[in-house]
Amino acid sequence: MLFALRFDLRNPEFAGTDMADRYAAALDMVEWADELGCVSIAISEHHGSPDGYLPSPIPMVAAMAARTKNVRFAIAALIAPFYDPLRLAEDIVVLDHLSRGRIDLIVGNGYVRDEFAMYGVPMKERVARVTEVVATLKGAFTGLPFEFRDRTVQVTPAPYRAGGPAVMLGGSSEKAARRAARIADGFMPSVPEVWDYYRDEVMQLGRPDPGPSPIGQNRTVALAVDAESGWAQMEPFFLHENNAYGAWQAQDDVASPYHSVADGAALRAAGDYAVLTPEEYVAEQQAAPFPFAFLHPLCGGMPIDLAWESLRLFEREVLPACA
Repeated sequence: MLFALRFDLRNPEFAGTDMADRYAAALDMVEWADELGCVSIAISEHHGSPDGYLPSPIPMVAAMAARTKNVRFAIAALIAPFYDPLRLAEDIVVLDHLSRGRIDLIVGNGYVRDEFAMYGVPMKERVARVTEVVATLKGAFTGLPFEFRDRTVQVTPAPYRAGGPAVMLGGSSEKAARRAARIADGFMPSVPEVWDYYRDEVMQLGRPDPGPSPIGQNRTVALAVDAESGWAQMEPFFLHENNAYGAWQAQDDVASPYHSVADGAALRAAGDYAVLTPEEYVAEQQAAPFPFAFLHPLCGGMPIDLAWESLRLFEREVLPACA
């Protein structure tokens, strides 16, 4: 079976973990995953978050790339309005070389009002800034001179791989989906229902049908020998992640898989977070048309030891059974 990991490195105060230890654990986990054949690591960014959500994905991915050999990395999503486009292009080209071509980008508009205030960027400029970033990256990744703000520039060195990293757009609206078809290399929706707009726009532009949505239900699964005691240990961290996202996304009425809930019981009933035994997870995967695990081991500030317990169960009991 195939599997992937994601990290956002939230570290709320109640987790009681030093941030340096959490970063080190993430590096250890990606090395472990690479050795087991993990296909992708997704790294997210946000800014000024009280729980320390990773604000700077590029150096984190550089560190992870140095610890791995085969796994691909996706910055998902890179919040484009907060970057100088040329400086970003140079950083990504260096990252492309450090990873030997194992980087992909999902570029997003951003939606958290406090972040735009922090950077002094008007939210009304989001689309224009994203469009400029995408055009700049694609121009830079040719390795040739290109036009930028009425002058000719060139980013050197050229990317490790011809054409550089893929530049996709993320989003949760019809406008974002159709924009992705027009200007980007692909689209990664936040919610599956907007995929059809992307698909329609791609075909209107005369390109091949990209097929069904690449995402399904947003569900976080962790493993425990006893699912009930595992849920009791993990519930505070799942609840923190869900409600932190829910609070952000409610500010801008973003279509989202996250909605704030009153307590852990309500969260569990919603089904977006689950703690399963390895046997239960194996049964789920074997029944799936395409077995694939997308794990979020440090979710919501999960204690490092508890995260490793879940990953080791996946390694010892799930992977062999689903081989």
